[in-house]
Amino acid sequence: MARALQIVHHGEPEALVLADMTLRAPGPGEIAIEVHAAGVNFPDLLVVRGTYQNLAPLPFSPGKEVAGIVRAVGADVSEFKVGDRVLAFVENGGYVEQIVVPVFLCHPVPDGLDLADAIGLGLAFQTAYFALFVRGQMKAGETVLVTGATGGVGISTVQLAKACGASVIAGCMTAAKVGFARDNGADHAVMLDRPDLDRTLRQEIAALTGGRGTDIAVENLGGRVFEACLRALAWCGRIVVVGFAAAAPATLRSNYLLIKNIAAVGLHWSDYRDRIPALVRTAQQEIFALWRAGRLTSPVTSALRLEDAALALRRVADRQVRGKIVLLTDRYAGRLVPSREIAGS
Repeated sequence: MARALQIVHHGEPEALVLADMTLRAPGPGEIAIEVHAAGVNFPDLLVVRGTYQNLAPLPFSPGKEVAGIVRAVGADVSEFKVGDRVLAFVENGGYVEQIVVPVFLCHPVPDGLDLADAIGLGLAFQTAYFALFVRGQMKAGETVLVTGATGGVGISTVQLAKACGASVIAGCMTAAKVGFARDNGADHAVMLDRPDLDRTLRQEIAALTGGRGTDIAVENLGGRVFEACLRALAWCGRIVVVGFAAAAPATLRSNYLLIKNIAAVGLHWSDYRDRIPALVRTAQQEIFALWRAGRLTSPVTSALRLEDAALALRRVADRQVRGKIVLLTDRYAGRLVPSREIAGS
């Protein structure tokens, strides 16, 4: 038996229930993972609330990434052996102490990388990689604007764009977050909380780029921020829609795409995980290689116990998290000490 945080009915994070789960042996092409750390991501909040596009039958556990130790392997598995350290991406089920995962969703964790930090270099950096290089077609020397720049995906995008030769502009909602963005590689910062954002953002970006505008905008917030970013694009610029963490989706006027020869594309990363897992594997290998070279750092800034997942999700909902927050099980023995806070404190 092992413990799991479960959604019994959709609602707010405080409705999560800690329950015992029966373990099953891995089947062909699967491995069983003893979970040490699980990532907390904005989509987890949508899953708990029942508003995400992919939902499992109730009851089930949220959570889209885990890191831990291989405890059993199924038939025909040659990529991993018992005792290996592994990072895995799943659609649901990550807020658990043990999990069985298909091998094609798993990635070996490099020596010397803390398992919690492996989570920090996981899903958020995967999203950043696909936003920048697959959907945004970023090239070295270009300018990249990142909105929601201090969240998990945002700060990963800032780091990755800078590591690969871009000039990076961090879009922040509060002045208190600017320093964190700059510490993670942002060359400039712009404020996104202004009432006249559609005008001021375009002017600021133009001033920072010699009048050109930004080549790429990685947009995490939605609403009027998206509309302002669209106006701030350079000729033949690209805007990549990653999410809507601060507002509802915006309406796009197609004539604007025509006038400036710009492109607006979306990113639903899990489709790549399921449809082209080899590309996801390549991306993860490149992310880990950049970490080995000292060009990326894990953005994990805080950790809570697995049973305190509701508090972690509440912080995500209230946009109080800078970087990445992780959940740690009792098996974890790395560099982090999980907070002993209790939900509601």
